[in-house]
Amino acid sequence: MTKYYAHSANKKSQQWHLLKKHLESVSELAGHYVSGWQGEEETRLAGLLHDLGKYGDKFQDRLKGLDKGLDHWSQGAFLAIKKGGACAAAVAIQGHHIGLQSLQKEDLQKLNPKSLTTHHPQGLILSEADIELLEHRLNQDNLFCVKPQKRLFNSLLGESEARVDNMLDVRRLFSALVDADFIDTEAHFDGDEQGKVQRKQGLKLNKNELAEQALKTLLSYIDKKAQRPDSSEKLNAVRQQLLSSCLEKSRQKTGAYTLTAPTGSGKTLSMLSFALQHVIKNKLERIIIVVPYLSIIEQTANIYREIFHDFDPDLILEHHSMAGLGAEQTQTDADGNEEQERQIKRQRLLSENWDAPIILTTSVQFLESLFSNRPSSCRKIHRIANAVILFDEVQTLPIQLAVPSLAAVSHIAKNWNSSIVFSTATQPAFDHLDEAVKKQCPAGWQPQPIVENHAMMMEALRRVEFTWLEEKLTWTNLAETFNKHPQILCIVNLKRHAQTLWNVLEKNDDLFHLSTNLCPAHRQAVLNEVRYRLKTGLPCRLIATQCIEAGVDVDFPIVYRAFAPMDAIIQASGRCNREGKLESGQVIIFKPECDGGLYPDGAYQQAANVTESLKNELRGQFDPYNPGVIQRYYQRLYTVADPEQSAKYLNTAIRDLNFPQVAREYRLIKNDMINVVVPFDAARFEELRTQAEKQGLTASWIKQARGLSIGLFRPKPDDVVWDSLLPVQQFKQGRHQQQEDWFIVANNKDYDDKLGYKKPESFNCWIG
Repeated sequence: MTKYYAHSANKKSQQWHLLKKHLESVSELAGHYVSGWQGEEETRLAGLLHDLGKYGDKFQDRLKGLDKGLDHWSQGAFLAIKKGGACAAAVAIQGHHIGLQSLQKEDLQKLNPKSLTTHHPQGLILSEADIELLEHRLNQDNLFCVKPQKRLFNSLLGESEARVDNMLDVRRLFSALVDADFIDTEAHFDGDEQGKVQRKQGLKLNKNELAEQALKTLLSYIDKKAQRPDSSEKLNAVRQQLLSSCLEKSRQKTGAYTLTAPTGSGKTLSMLSFALQHVIKNKLERIIIVVPYLSIIEQTANIYREIFHDFDPDLILEHHSMAGLGAEQTQTDADGNEEQERQIKRQRLLSENWDAPIILTTSVQFLESLFSNRPSSCRKIHRIANAVILFDEVQTLPIQLAVPSLAAVSHIAKNWNSSIVFSTATQPAFDHLDEAVKKQCPAGWQPQPIVENHAMMMEALRRVEFTWLEEKLTWTNLAETFNKHPQILCIVNLKRHAQTLWNVLEKNDDLFHLSTNLCPAHRQAVLNEVRYRLKTGLPCRLIATQCIEAGVDVDFPIVYRAFAPMDAIIQASGRCNREGKLESGQVIIFKPECDGGLYPDGAYQQAANVTESLKNELRGQFDPYNPGVIQRYYQRLYTVADPEQSAKYLNTAIRDLNFPQVAREYRLIKNDMINVVVPFDAARFEELRTQAEKQGLTASWIKQARGLSIGLFRPKPDDVVWDSLLPVQQFKQGRHQQQEDWFIVANNKDYDDKLGYKKPESFNCWIG
C-alpha cells in the first residue's frame, strides 16, 4: 500500500513523518488539550482532517521539492462541514496556516474545491481537488471522518449568535489544533533512531503539590515582611486584613471576581495568595498575571524571583517583549554560562504555548490574543482554561474596548473552568456595562467582590492630603517650588511638558526624568536609582509622565500632579507616602499655564473633563478616597464616552464573524507607531547595528532590540525625521526588502542620557 507523508526526513534518523501517524497524534493531542469541554470531539475531528490535502499527489511531490504554492488545508475544512457538520472545526482547519478567516455561510461555501479550483483567494493551487479520492486514502490508513455527537454549533451561526463568546470558543479549538500540530511536527524533526522526541512538558500547579508548596513559601515571605522593623503597624494591619479576605474568598468555586484595595495595601502578594489557594481548592493548572506596563512586569517578576528562588526555574514564565533579552549574547560570554543560555531557550519554548504554572504577561499580549486570528498568537489560548487569571491595574483598559473585553473574560470564567480577578485601587464601574456585555456574552458582567469592606481600607490607609490649586501655575513657578524640596515628584500629561519643566529647573545629580522617550532599559535604570535614593534619604527630584503611575513602586513625600482623569490622580497619590512613614503625604493638583493642548488625546481629555465636572458638582464632598465618588466618576464617564458606539467598527466585524477584521479592530494601542533603536547602552547598540547590517531584521534581532527601542508616532512622509533614522533591512531569498516598522538612530547625539530621544526640530508628532 502506498505510504503518504506529512513531513520530510529529520536530520538525525533520516526518517520521514508518516501522514497517518501525524493525523492520529494531532487529533489525540488536540483533544487532550480540551478534555471534557463541549468542543472536544470537534477538536479531535479538526486534528484528524487538518492535513487531509497532504494525501494529494502534488503535495507528496512537493516534499521531494517538485511543487510549490499548494493549499493542503481547504480539503479537510470542506470535508469537516460536508460530512462532519462541524463549521468551527472547518474554519480552524482552514486557518491553521493562513489564520482564521470567516464563519459566514457564503465564505464557508467557498471552501468547495470546485470554487477554489477556479479562484483561490491566496492564489494557490489545491494539492488535490478530488475530495472522494482524499477521503478514500484517509480511510485506507484506517482513519475516518465521523460526525461529532457534540459540536460547538449545531448549525451555522445566526445573527443573534454572532458574538464574542462564540468566536472565542472557535479560537480555543483553533488554539488546540495549532499547538498540537506544532508540537507533533517539532517532535518529528527533533526525532532520532527511536522515533519522535517530545519536548519536556511544563510544570502544572495541580501536580506534585506544587501549589501547596508555593503557597506555603509565599505566606512565609509575607509574614517575614510584616515583621521588618521599618514596617508601619497600621499598614501591616490593613495588609493582613486584605490577605485574610483573599484567602477566605479563594475557597469559592471558579468565576469572576474583583479585588479593590488602596495602593500600598499589598495587592500583588495577596491576590497571588488568593490564586494559589484557589488553584488548590478547584484543582486548576496555572496562574496568569496580566499587567498593563513593562515596568510593572519587571517589578513583579523581581518580587516573585525573590520569593520562589528555590523553586524550579520553570515555575515562572515571563512572556512579553522584554523577556529573554540577550540570549544570543550569552553564547559569546567569556564564562560560557550554558545553564543561563539553556534556561532562556527553555523560556522561549514555554512562551510559545504558555505551558507553565505561573505566567507573567502584558495586557496587550493577553487581550489581543483573545481577539486575534493568527496561529502564533492564538496558540496559547487553550492554556487559559483551568486557570486563575489576575488582571492588575485593570483601570487602564481602554473604554472603547471595555464591552468586548469583559464579554471575553466573562465567558472564560463562566465556561472554561477558570477564574478572573480584576484588581485595582480604582475599580471601574464595569457592572454598569452589564447589559451591553450580555449582547456579546449571555453571562454578562456581575463579578463577586473579594473584599467587602474596601471603603474602610481606603479610609484606614488615607496617607495623603489633596490640595487643588485654583490658579494656573507657570513652569517657572513650579520650578521654584520644585527646587525647595529635596525629594519631590511631578507628574505631567505630556512629554513636551516634562521637557519644558526640565529646561527651567536647576540641573543637579539629584534631578531625574522618566518618560517613554527613554527606552525600557533606560527607564528601569532610572527607577532603580530613584528607589535607592528614596530608600537611603538622598535628594531625589523626579519629573515623569503617566508611565510612573499604575503600580510603579516609589514613595515620595510630595507629589505634584497636573490635572488629569480621576483614576490617574488616585494612581499618582499612590506614589506618595506609600509606606505610611509620614503622618500625611502631600498631593498637589495643578493646571499648567502653557500654550497648546493639555492632554495626550481626546479620550484622556474627556475623562479629565468628567473629573472636573464631578469635582465642581460635589465641591467639598469630592474625595478621591471615597469609593462612591469613584463609582460616580466611572458611571458618568461611560455615559459620556458610550463604549458601544466608540467600538462600532469592531462590533460590525464581530457581527460579520470576520476574524481578520476583528483582529485589526481590537488594538489596545491604536496609533500607527514605528520602533526606533537608541544608543542607551553603547556596546549593545553597536552590536545590534552590526547584526542588522549583516543579517537584517529577524525575530531574534527584534527580541534583543526591544530593551533599547522606543515607540514614535509614524512621521508624515515628508518629515525630515526620516533623514535621522536608518531602516533595518529585511533579507528574503537573498534580497534586500524594505520594511517600515524598525529603525536605528543614525546619530548617537539624538539620544540624551537624561531626556532620552531628542526629536529633530521639524518632528511634529511629539505627543503624550
